[in-house]
Amino acid sequence: MSASLVNMPTSGSTDPVISRPPLLRLLVLFTLGTVAVALWYLTSYSLRGSDDVRWFPEEVGCEPSQGVCQAALGEDGSLMLDLGADGEIRALEILPMTVALEGVEADSVVVDFIGRDMDMGLHRYPLARQADGTFRGEGQVPICTETLMPWRARVIVTSGERRLGSGFNFEVERSRL
Repeated sequence: MSASLVNMPTSGSTDPVISRPPLLRLLVLFTLGTVAVALWYLTSYSLRGSDDVRWFPEEVGCEPSQGVCQAALGEDGSLMLDLGADGEIRALEILPMTVALEGVEADSVVVDFIGRDMDMGLHRYPLARQADGTFRGEGQVPICTETLMPWRARVIVTSGERRLGSGFNFEVERSRL
């Protein structure tokens, strides 16, 4: 027999299994956790997709809980947002949202609810085009962790390659149990 065949281990070999030190296992788990968090953040950031939106200020004194709010979209036109709130916006309550546009032909409209002082995740609600030209849908503000939570409703209008938008500030008081 040749020398190379004599020194080959067999499947029934009793070589000891080399174990990894506990610190190395901990570092591997920590690295995998960090990568998972980074991927979550990157996905969340890219889904928001507001980098290419041309933002316009809302009408001064607008309060979405009190009725329709408006924003001029430059010389292109304007948008009106109605959250159908009846005087108060509550967490987890379904809001019948309506966006009406003037002077802008939209392919799609979405409304995002974002926490102004705290990252509360992505809460995006696409609205459907209606026969009368408005866009309607339902959305809801998630549960609040603060007694009084400041939110922003961002309306993003896609028209061809252009994306136009505006935001409307409001506050939600945590429900008392």
